Amino acid sequence: MLDSSRPDVRARGTGHAPSHHGELLQGCFPDRTTGARRNGLVTLRLDEPRTGAEFRPDPALRPGEVRVVPEDRVNTALAAATAVRVCARLTGRAVVGGRVLLSGGVPVGLGMGSSTSDLIAAVRAVADAYRISLGAQEVADLAVGVESASDPLMLDARPVLFAQREGAVIEVLGERLPPLVVLGCLTGGGAAVDTAALPVDDYTDAEVAEFAALREEVRRAVRLGDPVLLGRVCTRSALLNQRRLPKAELPALLGAADRAGAVGVQVAHSGNVAGVLFRADRAGSRTRAAECARLLARDGVPVTGVFDAPGC
Repeated sequence: MLDSSRPDVRARGTGHAPSHHGELLQGCFPDRTTGARRNGLVTLRLDEPRTGAEFRPDPALRPGEVRVVPEDRVNTALAAATAVRVCARLTGRAVVGGRVLLSGGVPVGLGMGSSTSDLIAAVRAVADAYRISLGAQEVADLAVGVESASDPLMLDARPVLFAQREGAVIEVLGERLPPLVVLGCLTGGGAAVDTAALPVDDYTDAEVAEFAALREEVRRAVRLGDPVLLGRVCTRSALLNQRRLPKAELPALLGAADRAGAVGVQVAHSGNVAGVLFRADRAGSRTRAAECARLLARDGVPVTGVFDAPGC
């Protein structure tokens, strides 16, 4: 029964969500308790670009019906409609119909978490209209329920190993990443990647064992604040990913990184953004990044810009 003593749903609600720049590490990891294989990833989170969303209840729509602009964001509409039902149940308010207006500049299909960012922003906007906030795990469960996989953009900025198909944190790796300057670039001509066509779990036993070792290394790199060790982990993960989503530009990235004094490279394991990593705790990191950009331009690899890794 609806609680008539509670005020109506707000005329509008707003929400936001960050994006990411691909992965630092992605693979399949043995569970420490059961030994079962768990797909997981560590993303390079970005505060910008980000997605904004506004939810406007609309009495012209059926209760629970949600329409999204842009109209092609079908999963976002489904997630927002689910959020309406969840929030109505939690608050005792009515199930309403409404419209979600998305804004922001997260590119679609490049491996920057655009679909997850859209979905989280929309869900948060619905919750705001209902005058509540949903917890990170509630949002993660909703995202995986709609899309079957999710990036960890509903969490805080701490680096985590996240089971993207379970919507669960496998391990919090520490408080912040080692200090990094990232030279962003594009592979594959910036073409969109059909993530649904990628294999879910085709890792060999040898790869799973190597990913377990890389997990230990990335944890140690975070604990020690060691950008060199983290760079080695990222480079190895990028190389292992060549069997799943090969990037023709990876040799050029590795060569330019070596000549410019970078600590490694990272790639979107299911997209086409990539980055060359420089240690930010040494003078001249941006000068080296500029030299690397010139080398990549010579090899025909588009450069998108330079940024500090968030949380460093």
